[in-house]
Amino acid sequence: MMDVQEIEQIQTETVYLSDAATATVRNLLIQKNVPDYGLRVFVAGGGCSGMQYGMALEAEARNYDHVIEQDGVKVFIDPTSMMYLNQATIDYVDSIMGGGFKIENPNAVTSCGCGTSFKGKDSAGYSSEASGGGCGCGG
Repeated sequence: MMDVQEIEQIQTETVYLSDAATATVRNLLIQKNVPDYGLRVFVAGGGCSGMQYGMALEAEARNYDHVIEQDGVKVFIDPTSMMYLNQATIDYVDSIMGGGFKIENPNAVTSCGCGTSFKGKDSAGYSSEASGGGCGCGG
């Protein structure tokens, strides 16, 4: 049986979408003619800092997914990815070099210059002197 602290932690696990990210996902769903789909956000091993973010459009949530809905946009996150993404904010940034999603992650101790790779607090081999160097993306 779960204690009160575990229940509170589960209830507060979430990811936030900025207004720009919400609008961009909504527009993508309309352009792809899949208005009922959601955005899967996940974390996988790899990238120049050890972990990398990924996103995909999916028809429905899987068993055990965290489902977050913001302004009509659904976000699906598997439990393992939620451990790394809890309290993160997904934004969409449009710049002169092009646009893209950016994740502001309070769980990342170092991030790659490209913004798609990070090292989490619980990642193996983490040291407090980690500088985020070694990025091969040119960032």
